Amino acid sequence: MDKHTHKKLRIGITIGDINGVGPEIILKAFLDQRLKDMCTPILYGSSRVINIYRKVLKINKFNYHICKTPSQAQSKRLNIIECISEVDRVDIGKPSEAGGKGAYLAIKRAVEDAQHKEIDALVTMPVDKASFQTQHPDFTGHTELLAKAFSIEDNLMLMASEQLKVGLVTNHLSIKEVPLNISTARIVKKIKIMNECLKMDFNIQRPQIAVLGLNPHAGDKGLIGNEEQEMISKAIAQLREEGILATGPYPADGFFGALTYRSFDGTMAMYHDQGLIPFKLIAGFGGVNYTAGMPFVRTSPDHGVAYDIAGKDIASPESFRQALYLAIDVYRSRNENQELVEHALKPGIVKLKEEKGPA
Repeated sequence: MDKHTHKKLRIGITIGDINGVGPEIILKAFLDQRLKDMCTPILYGSSRVINIYRKVLKINKFNYHICKTPSQAQSKRLNIIECISEVDRVDIGKPSEAGGKGAYLAIKRAVEDAQHKEIDALVTMPVDKASFQTQHPDFTGHTELLAKAFSIEDNLMLMASEQLKVGLVTNHLSIKEVPLNISTARIVKKIKIMNECLKMDFNIQRPQIAVLGLNPHAGDKGLIGNEEQEMISKAIAQLREEGILATGPYPADGFFGALTYRSFDGTMAMYHDQGLIPFKLIAGFGGVNYTAGMPFVRTSPDHGVAYDIAGKDIASPESFRQALYLAIDVYRSRNENQELVEHALKPGIVKLKEEKGPA
């Protein structure tokens, strides 16, 4: 029996921007005791912020446990690690330096605990990049921050739902920078990460991966751009030679419009909006942002801080719930598959020793 199957996981949750929908969503989600039965949730944030939102949302009964380290977390309760000091007020629905500082301090502490393996997985709530950059000027997104924290050369922003999984070759770049950051080598690397992720984290043995073109009509044979011919097609050919089932390049509009995505296990988009607009339309609140290619499991709701609805009892916790479910599922799938790989290798090691004979 896999030792990870029945382990109750410690799931870290960062509060995100304290002026956005993060605290509200966390409160709503954990009113459901079943989530606390599934894992031991540990919120990196502030009990004062949670109490302010409780008052605003008129949530009278909500129990939590304050702890200093994940090892002190209690089962079947929301645990809070106080890492945001001096919260005098919360400007609900408004960007502020305090909102960025709170988000930064929460992710900083959560990443430190993740590096020391004190938590099993992490769910990050939305942040406002402009506010966050008042504390961390180089911040472009959680995906990039985690890659640097874990010394990973490259990872993959993967949007996941039951209906489809969409990865991005480029993440948070302006449109004019996208073509400059696409190359055959980069596409190959990103698709290899997706292929391995689909196998190890989502239990898909032979992933079928669709690759989108960069230009309208996938370049129309060079009439509207030549990236498809010079880079994308070459990447696909190289991947297929290595046994990875990549196909394309497909024109993005027709690919999603004709529901072609249903025939594939994963879809690789060239840039942010090319992948995320159709994903959010198709997945709705069931979508999750997952960081693939990391030694540590991180998920996030697939929406932003939503200042316009924060504190109005409108925000849905569904995407957060799905992010929590996925973090648990991926952790278990990855460990089960890793153990299978290790067990499969053991007979080969024994045989090799037998053939070599005694030293």
